Amino acid sequence: PSNIPEPIMSFRPHIASQSSLPPETIERFSEIVGEKYALTGDAMQPFLREQRDLYQGRAALVLKPGSTEEVAAILKLANETKTPIVPQGGNTGLVGAQISFDGGAVVVSMVRMNKIREVSAAGNYMICEAGVVLQNAQDEALRHDRLFPLSLGAEGTCVIGGNLGSNAGGTGALAYGVARDLVLGLEVVLADGRIWHGLRKLKKDNTGYDLRHIFIGAEGTLGIITAAVLKLFPKPRAVETAFVGLESPEDALAVLNLLQSRAGNAVTGFEIMSRLGMEFDFRPLPGARDPLSEPHPWYALIELSSPVTGGLREVLEHALSEAAEKGILRDAVFAASEAQRAAFWHLRTGLSETQKPEGGSIKHDVSVPVADVPAFLAEASAAVVELIPGARPVPFGHMGDGNIHYNISQPVGSDRAAFLARWDEVNALVHKIVAKYGGSISAEHGIGVMKRDLLPEVKDPVEMEMMRALKRAFDPNNILNPGKML
Repeated sequence: PSNIPEPIMSFRPHIASQSSLPPETIERFSEIVGEKYALTGDAMQPFLREQRDLYQGRAALVLKPGSTEEVAAILKLANETKTPIVPQGGNTGLVGAQISFDGGAVVVSMVRMNKIREVSAAGNYMICEAGVVLQNAQDEALRHDRLFPLSLGAEGTCVIGGNLGSNAGGTGALAYGVARDLVLGLEVVLADGRIWHGLRKLKKDNTGYDLRHIFIGAEGTLGIITAAVLKLFPKPRAVETAFVGLESPEDALAVLNLLQSRAGNAVTGFEIMSRLGMEFDFRPLPGARDPLSEPHPWYALIELSSPVTGGLREVLEHALSEAAEKGILRDAVFAASEAQRAAFWHLRTGLSETQKPEGGSIKHDVSVPVADVPAFLAEASAAVVELIPGARPVPFGHMGDGNIHYNISQPVGSDRAAFLARWDEVNALVHKIVAKYGGSISAEHGIGVMKRDLLPEVKDPVEMEMMRALKRAFDPNNILNPGKML
């Protein structure tokens, strides 16, 4: 629809559609959740701006349902009145999928649906409502001597519904997979208000189409996830962490392969970062310091985990010693305490925040096959610097699963606005190289509005038509998050 904005690459606030809902319709929606949980006017503002202020939204109403039945009643009325609905979790999304740009739309915030309905250590599952904060789910699993391995930088504020709607990835994807790999069953409210009671706890269920995966990663365009059966794993008894210095991404890949051959599935984290990114960390990040005695061109943060106590440190030490003997490792330090482990991770998780003082940053959330990460990094960096002399690539991310956050900071002393005005040009250049290696322009952040118009350029036409057919079948009146993704 024409009232959905283009991606705001110039970072200017966008004033979207001025349409509104009739007062009687607002009243009908409000009655479903009660006056306390129906927000209008200035009270809506926290739900209409995302954390980076790339997008400013509009809406007629924000509703905060407290039950699946209330969500069903909202969607039944929305379908009847043809009212656009924008589902929202913790409002931590990075592509604008959770923001309403229609003054006549209703934002449905799931934050009140925050109950953990059931935890089974014996069955290795937990049932969480969509508004459960990710960190609360992690903590509840640990209280039952289990692990829920999805882990993100925003885990203190993002919620399970948003994690599933965006098919979140994070640092645990190397060993445990992305969000869709961690779900056994779903409860979903469809566009017409019907409830799909799919909270199955089965690892094997061959009775037809696997409908879970239609809704996971769909960004609320096909239905609203209200609860999920999440997989749990044995709680690690041993965790060993190392911070290593490397000459190149090629050496990082070689170290990763060596570790996996020596430790197998115990390799649960392998994060890569450049020296420039580390230097960005050292300037503004509280408590940040170089773990190694000398600077190195590249670094990797390595973690091994096991439910078996003992022996893991020796495995890691022997593997890294072998890497040093092979000349693919320059230096390494092992975390001697939980505080030191946290300090290592602090350097990695702070990379997004510490780029802000350096000026404008053009960002990419991409993936390529793991074996092609070094070639991609070399080609992309050469191309970007040729296009914008002085530009500073700051790639980092989950090398173990091929997901690189390929960010580019502006040249020192250059004009921020002029640099950011070239966002589309730089995107096109980087995405062309991603395509060359058979990669993806969105590894874990989703499509939303930011990448909506890029999607037809990278998807097979038949694939796009299948997606549109699903949208027509599940949401014939186009009320669910219209203008997002498709």
